[in-house]
Amino acid sequence: MHRIKGMTVLITGASAGIGEACAQTFASYGAHLVLTARRLDRLEKLKRDIEFEHDVSVEIRALDVRIREEVDLFARELEESGVEIDVLVNNAGLSRGLEPVHEGNPQGWDEMIDTNVKGLLYVTRAILPGMVRRNRGHVVNIGSIAGRQVYPSGNVYNASKFAVRALTEGLNLDLLGTNIRVSSIDPGLVETEFSEVRFWGDAERAEKVYQGYRPLQAEDIADAVCYVVSAPDHVNVLEMLILPTDQRNAFLVHKEPK
Repeated sequence: MHRIKGMTVLITGASAGIGEACAQTFASYGAHLVLTARRLDRLEKLKRDIEFEHDVSVEIRALDVRIREEVDLFARELEESGVEIDVLVNNAGLSRGLEPVHEGNPQGWDEMIDTNVKGLLYVTRAILPGMVRRNRGHVVNIGSIAGRQVYPSGNVYNASKFAVRALTEGLNLDLLGTNIRVSSIDPGLVETEFSEVRFWGDAERAEKVYQGYRPLQAEDIADAVCYVVSAPDHVNVLEMLILPTDQRNAFLVHKEPK
């Protein structure tokens, strides 16, 4: 992982879960960080913790990736301050609800599409031109097994993650002839705040999602992100599907009885 040392890594949705784990893991390998999320208080604590433990710089910014004007302003400020992003980790994302379409909540649909698809596009559009000018960089999108297999009542979340997979493949083609790499890390069940957000803050219901088997942890996905970034420059890991051993596809999970 020595190739990561000295890189500058931008991570969206860095205040918890996979984003936070990516920040900690990249810092442990000597990367400098630019961390964004909506919850600035969490970013401030994360910054203090990382700078105490590691000899790296950490810049933080409250940012809602759904608001294009905010994203564009943020990117301009980075450029004006001379910050060059070597790795972009498009991690910000969420799921809302688990109902059939005819019973779904349009507010939740908007949140998923605006964050998972449009937010990813806004950040990539703002950061990627600098990579193209420098002819170096790496875009890592956090996808999902939900972008490979549709599961019952996944509908709009599935659609948003299928879009992420298509955008990853399209971006990879668009960058032919450059030295910029593109990767998608597609996890199965990971124990984070994901289910609590999906169920609108119902912690009891969310906890049941991870009972009876050993799910992935956020650190497992962070390790995978760092692995693809640390590969030699001539190696591009375009896709990586990661499942817990107890999960074999999007909806087949072995759970021990209570």
